[in-house]
Amino acid sequence: MSNPRFHTAPDDDTQDDDAFLERELKLQERGAELVKMEGRVFVRFGGAVRVDGLHVDYRLVPARGVLAKPSKWRKMDLSARRELVEERATRDAMDDLNQEVEEFVRKIADQCDDAGFDPMLFLHVLEELETSEPAEYVFERIQQRLEHAVERDQEERHAARTKESINLAEYPQSFEVASKMARRFIALLGPTNSGKTHRAMEALAEADSGVYLAPLRLLALENYERLQGVVDEDGKPLAVSLITGEERRLAENATHVASTVEMLDTKTPVAVAVIDEIQMLADRDRGAAWTAAVCGAPASTVYLVGAPEARRAIEALAERLECPLEVHVLKRKAPLSMEAGAVRKIRNLRRGDAVIAFSRRDVLMWRDMITEIGLSVATVYGNLSPEVRRAQAERFREGQADIVVGTDALAMGLNMPIQRIVMTTAVKYNGVEEEEISAALARQIAGRAGRYGVHEEGFVAGYDDDTHDTMRALMKEKIPPVKASGFAVAPSLEQLHRIASVTGETSLVKLLRRFVHNIDVPDGFFYPRITEEQNERAEWLDTLDLSVAEKFTMSLVPISTRVPTLENAWTHWAQSLAKKKICKLQPHPQEMFWQNLQEVEDTCRMYSAYAWLGYRMPDFFPSIELAQQLAREASERVDSLLQQQNAAARKKQSKKERGRW
Repeated sequence: MSNPRFHTAPDDDTQDDDAFLERELKLQERGAELVKMEGRVFVRFGGAVRVDGLHVDYRLVPARGVLAKPSKWRKMDLSARRELVEERATRDAMDDLNQEVEEFVRKIADQCDDAGFDPMLFLHVLEELETSEPAEYVFERIQQRLEHAVERDQEERHAARTKESINLAEYPQSFEVASKMARRFIALLGPTNSGKTHRAMEALAEADSGVYLAPLRLLALENYERLQGVVDEDGKPLAVSLITGEERRLAENATHVASTVEMLDTKTPVAVAVIDEIQMLADRDRGAAWTAAVCGAPASTVYLVGAPEARRAIEALAERLECPLEVHVLKRKAPLSMEAGAVRKIRNLRRGDAVIAFSRRDVLMWRDMITEIGLSVATVYGNLSPEVRRAQAERFREGQADIVVGTDALAMGLNMPIQRIVMTTAVKYNGVEEEEISAALARQIAGRAGRYGVHEEGFVAGYDDDTHDTMRALMKEKIPPVKASGFAVAPSLEQLHRIASVTGETSLVKLLRRFVHNIDVPDGFFYPRITEEQNERAEWLDTLDLSVAEKFTMSLVPISTRVPTLENAWTHWAQSLAKKKICKLQPHPQEMFWQNLQEVEDTCRMYSAYAWLGYRMPDFFPSIELAQQLAREASERVDSLLQQQNAAARKKQSKKERGRW
């Protein structure tokens, strides 16, 4: 029966009712209390446990300690409240909670002992935390705090170990051969058409041994053939090898090598090295390859060839590497002038012009518009393979094409008899948004006009008035120098393995993050960099059963994962590698005859990327020769399609003209 004294308590005052209820049930004597907080009315137990010398007080809500919401509690009469409290605040409930606390304290104490923490840093809240949440949620929160503390402590220890394992101030010493050689630098700096590359290549050809390092496969190929044409006093040609990421043409007993900059052999000493486009030290994604080349080229004489704005950077590097430096600043051999006004009309274009756009779509659009007025066009843009770009440039050089239409791919690596550069726009997509091109790029593109020995003078014009005015301003603008510190250093597999050995981590994302954020960068002269694309790829590769070395290699495959067909190829290769399946190619050249131009271009890029991968993992990607053959066939098909489209447009125009007569 209900105690009649409950009915004497004032029913309209909940707080007094609860105080009366606590006294009546002697809750405090039993270590319990009624609490209203956070929109709940609940019973809370207090007590203490002793575990392995720890004395831990607690005030916690048992599993069924929450009684009601305040609104519902107010509507209950005193008898109903009393029954509910008696049901929940039992001796068994208190004993169960005490047992739970004891087990939890023991668990936390053990974990803290392993981690080297004082358990009371986490357990003191069992008494101090004011909450209506049941004990299990409090336990969960403390467990999370401990786990986060362990992670932070581990992170700090791993960061410290990483810093101890890699010191970028010692980066030059990582190139054992170059760091022990007495090297000297010769900088040949000047604008396009100043003869700087020609001068460096002459020195390379005269040397007993040497290497040419190019920013593009196309340039490596051109200078490979250039060196092959050199003969000694006995009429014997140089033995020259070509080494790029996707191709190897190895000559027996080769004395000279033409290579892309990323493929530098740092182990074999040579007499002369030529590092082309040295201003690429400042490139956001590839600058690290030039840093490595300057620090690691194992040559007695290293020619640094490029734009004048690289001078300060070269001087800083030479001083840091303790290499003597000669600087030669060359002037342009043929003058370069702005046209008086914009071109304005398609019919104002003339033979020998190079028309510049900044996307594949716009290049093809301008090509079609130009062929419609009866002029033949050669086409050059980044998606084309080096072989196609060279074939198209050759058509222009030989007079088979009146005009060349291209992207800024024309600005590097293609020597053509261009008399005038015509800019269709001075705005380019930077990967995020459209922005005005830099003065450096504007000048490099413009510099292709007026080829020395072919034209006495080069000219630059905008197609419309706005572009013409912008180009005029950019041609006058002072180009900022390349920074003299903060030279990019990309992670090597050896460095990632070193980080993994001191941290125990195998996640590529985490290893790359540690390389960027935790290695020792004493003065910032050398600075760690990774590309956004590599980081994005690493996140997905970490989901596969691959070694660090395999993930690292797959993260560097030169293929665009923003093109669906190429992304599918890359993911298929990675998944096959994870399953340790051999991935062979099958010849399907006839399929290319059913593909459009874009599809054949992408097919060519896919085969080239497979060859790149095959050279690094031949056991799993063995069809290297077939990939190169298929890439060549795809290139030939692309060149054929470009010529067909060009001829078709001219034929269409001829019909229109005949129709007028």
